[in-house]
Amino acid sequence: MTTRARFAPLPLLLELLADDLRWQIVSALARSDRRAQELVAQLGEPANLVSYHLKRLKQASLVRQRRSAADRRAVYYSLNLPQVQALYAQAGQALHPALGDGQAAAAPKAQAQGAEPNRPTARVLFLCTHNSARSQIAEAILRHLSKGEVEAFSAGNEPTQLHPMAIQAMDKRGIDIRGQHSKHLSQYLGQQFDYIITVCDLARESCPVFPGDPEQIHWSFPDPAAVEGTQARQRAFDTIATELITRINFLLVLMRRTQREQGSDHN
Repeated sequence: MTTRARFAPLPLLLELLADDLRWQIVSALARSDRRAQELVAQLGEPANLVSYHLKRLKQASLVRQRRSAADRRAVYYSLNLPQVQALYAQAGQALHPALGDGQAAAAPKAQAQGAEPNRPTARVLFLCTHNSARSQIAEAILRHLSKGEVEAFSAGNEPTQLHPMAIQAMDKRGIDIRGQHSKHLSQYLGQQFDYIITVCDLARESCPVFPGDPEQIHWSFPDPAAVEGTQARQRAFDTIATELITRINFLLVLMRRTQREQGSDHN
């Protein structure tokens, strides 16, 4: 008598992303955080349908949401990249142990560990309102992780001064940013960049146009300096630094792929 084979249940990630619209939502959020109405316009689907699928993705922690600091009525959605990668590894493991190898599928570590050799050469400008914390941290992390191969800059439309807690958060990660200072974005107007990344909702609303059609990316981060209480505020700075390391590690992967694709187009 033939015994019926037992199969593992369909992995959650594959079940969720088998739906075409959910795949499109995840693909859109892989490049940039977006508001719901932006997803509706980009995907050309009814708002209630997009909302339903966003809810499914949030229930699986694939998508996160945060209310906009620029407009409290608006909500930004972002892709939880470490969760996606973890579920991707689990899906591979369910099919074959070799496909779920822990080292091959491990998420980028929340520490500054340096990028691989042969990285792309690009210019990236990070923008936030005061250029005191989020954009300064992002600039330092990208410069460090790319080992200087990517030119990283930061600025603000109302620059103040480098926040001491940003210095402390980066000291914990072995990166000294005491040589950095706040700069007005007018200093960079007219310059060519490959990526303009806003890390503040207010900065996104007032982001100027740069020449050369750079890719514009938005990462919706709350202002850690606005957190009340010294200890809570320092934790907020540490959280921002950790999340930016994760985002920038993934950004470097995208940049390397873009460079390879552009190289193939010219061959």
